[in-house]
Amino acid sequence: MSNPAEAGPHDRFAVRAPGPLAWLGETRHLGLVIALVLLAIVGLVTKPENFATTSNLVSILSLAATIGVITVGATFVIIGGGIDLSVGATMALASVWATTLATQAYGPAVMAICAILVGTGTGLVNGLLIAYGRLVPFIATLAMLVAARGLAQRMSDRKTQIIQVDNSAIVDLSTTRLLGVPLLVYIFALVVVLGWVLLNRTTFGRRTYAVGGNPEAARLAGINVRRHTMLLYALSGLCCGIAAILIMARTTTGSSTHGDLYELDAIAAVIIGGTLLTGGRGTIIGSILGLLIFTLITNLFILNGLNTSDQLIAKGLIIVVAVLLQRRNLKERAP
Repeated sequence: MSNPAEAGPHDRFAVRAPGPLAWLGETRHLGLVIALVLLAIVGLVTKPENFATTSNLVSILSLAATIGVITVGATFVIIGGGIDLSVGATMALASVWATTLATQAYGPAVMAICAILVGTGTGLVNGLLIAYGRLVPFIATLAMLVAARGLAQRMSDRKTQIIQVDNSAIVDLSTTRLLGVPLLVYIFALVVVLGWVLLNRTTFGRRTYAVGGNPEAARLAGINVRRHTMLLYALSGLCCGIAAILIMARTTTGSSTHGDLYELDAIAAVIIGGTLLTGGRGTIIGSILGLLIFTLITNLFILNGLNTSDQLIAKGLIIVVAVLLQRRNLKERAP
C-alpha cells in the first residue's frame, strides 16, 4: 500500500496540504482579514494619537513575535490531532536555564543553544509520554506545564535572572533594527516561512495532515504514527526554545514567570485561524492571522486603559465562538 506522503492524487489515503494560494479562497481567512481591519479602525477611532504610530506598530509586532513562534509549533501539534498546554512553561524553563550564571559564562551562542535544546528536550519528553506512554495529550502536557514551571522556579530560586552585559548580543535582537523593525520580528517571520514550507511542501507536513485526519488510515498507509507524533511535540518544544531567546531579548531576563497564559493565546490563535481541534485541517497563515487579532485586541485594551480581567473574558468568549463556528461548519459539511 502506498505511503500518503509519496502517493499520487488518486491514492485513497493521500492527504494533500493546501496550495500556496489556497488561503485566499478560504472564507474563514477572509473573515480574519476583515476582523483585523475592523480592529484597526477601532484603534484609529478610539486612540488615533497612540495607535497609528511607528512605536506602537513595532510594539505589536514585537509582542506577536514571541507568541507567534510558539503558535507555529502549536499549529503542527493540533493539526496532528494533539494539544500542548505546556508551551508557556517550557519557554519559561528554557529562559531560566539559558540565563543561569553557569550558562552565561560561555557566551550568547551557548545561551541560545541551551534555550533551544531545553525547549526541544521538554517537547520530546511530552512526545514520548504521549506516543509511547499512551498518555492523553491533555494530561501529559498539563503535567509538564506544572513540572516545567516548578523546575524553573527551583532553578531560579523564584528570582529574575538578568542577562549580563557580556551577553548583550541576545539583547541586540530586540534593540537592533533593520528598516525600523527589530531583528526578533525578522526571526519570527523566518520561523513562519520555514513552518509554512515544512507543512505544505514536505513529506513531514503531508504526514502531519494524515496523522491528524485519520491515524488508523495513516498507520495502514505505512506511516509510523507514534514516531511522527513524538516529532510533532519535539517541534513544538523547539519553537518554545526559540521563543525563549526572543523573550530574553525583549526583557533582558530569564524568569519562571515568562509565558504565563501563552498556551491560551497560542491555542486560541490556532483555533481562530481555522485549525480543527480534532486535527487533520489547518494552515500556518490562518494561525498567524488569529494571532494578530489577539495581539491587536491586547494592544487596544492597553491603549484604552481597560481592565486586564475584561481582556481575558473577551479572549475566552472569542475562543468559545470560534469552536462553535467550527462545529457548525463540520455539521454543514457532513454528508
